[in-house]
Amino acid sequence: MKKREFIKSSLLAGAGILSYTGSSALSVKKEQKQTGYKHWVWERPRKDDDEQMLLKKYQGFFEAGVRGMFFEQDSEKHFKMAKKAGLEAHRWMWTTNRGEKSLLDAHPEWYAISRTGESCATNPPYVNYYRWLCPSKKEVQEYLKEQVKDILNKDYVDGIHLDYVRYCDVILPVNLWKNYDIVQQKELPEYDFCYCETCRSNYKAAHGVDPLDIEYPDQSLSWRNYRYEQINNLVNQLAEVANKHRKPITAAVFPTPEVARRIVRQDWTNWNLNGICPMIYHGFYKENVSWIGEAVKEGVHFLCGRFPLYAGLFLPDFKDKKELREGIQYALDNGAEGVSLFGNIDEETLAVLKGFRK
Repeated sequence: MKKREFIKSSLLAGAGILSYTGSSALSVKKEQKQTGYKHWVWERPRKDDDEQMLLKKYQGFFEAGVRGMFFEQDSEKHFKMAKKAGLEAHRWMWTTNRGEKSLLDAHPEWYAISRTGESCATNPPYVNYYRWLCPSKKEVQEYLKEQVKDILNKDYVDGIHLDYVRYCDVILPVNLWKNYDIVQQKELPEYDFCYCETCRSNYKAAHGVDPLDIEYPDQSLSWRNYRYEQINNLVNQLAEVANKHRKPITAAVFPTPEVARRIVRQDWTNWNLNGICPMIYHGFYKENVSWIGEAVKEGVHFLCGRFPLYAGLFLPDFKDKKELREGIQYALDNGAEGVSLFGNIDEETLAVLKGFRK
């Protein structure tokens, strides 16, 4: 199943970049204030796309205020046409969710283990493509660092955008429960990761107890924190790789710091990034459009100015373009430096974007 089809089918049937971490951040923020909001688009390149058609499309994006693209696949044609139109071209990379057959066959031992003892390599939770690597394993860390190096070594790639950089959803967004006949009012063991030998031994060495022996693991603050730290460590290692290449690194994450920590063990306000795109998909959580502003406000508050936030919006969640306009306004009014859009970018959507200027 392709990217987010799990989420899309469930609902419809799941960065103005600061320069590099450190002293350069302030100067780039000043530039952003001068040039206006910086919007982004997530896109899957299609091999049969015509270059001139792409150039015209991306020029239209630029005129509407889009300044960067997150491309899910490596397509030199798409990257170069985007750059020719004035856009930044970043590679969108699946991180800990890696289900390619070659990796599953070669290293099934790298995959996360649930509290029930089942491996994502052989028993993926929810859907077949949910194949989660364990971030605690050194081999996994080195593998992903090499992946980032290979991507950033290409001269037409401007930056790296991490997605699925987390654990499996121990609790799904509430609007998805009906699709899997699940009621997740508490953490269920078959969706709780990771209990592999590496995680268990590391945690026991630090805390004196095997996490499998914790009576109420969902209430153990130290066990929860252990998993936050594993993802933090992985992301910050990947950030070091990006910094060495002098290219920015961003990530798509769950909508707020609280939600991200609670349901996927993402502690994204402590990552060393150049920008963040929380997926504030209000329909997934059965929230009104105004919640977009609340989510942005929470994220901006806890980031404390470390790097900019770009509100990720799921276009099918909006009933009409008026509602989309309201959603963007809520995001910008609460501190977002721009928005990142997932869905069909038509002329009406671009017209909405054009209405927003700093």
